[in-house]
Amino acid sequence: MSAMETIAIQVTPEAAKTFRQASETERKKLELLLSLRLLEVSRARQPLEKVMRGISRSAKSRGLTD
Repeated sequence: MSAMETIAIQVTPEAAKTFRQASETERKKLELLLSLRLLEVSRARQPLEKVMRGISRSAKSRGLTD
């Protein structure tokens, strides 16, 4: 992904704090990960809610909390 564009999104205070405290390298990785996930959702043939439930289950199985 070469061209990038800035958007504003609402996140939890904890997520915002985590992002702000991350190193520049980690922030770039998080931005790329979010970009890829958004593309995945836009190309999915299933409803967004179903995709998000799957993402939530995957995150919980990896030890992340709500």
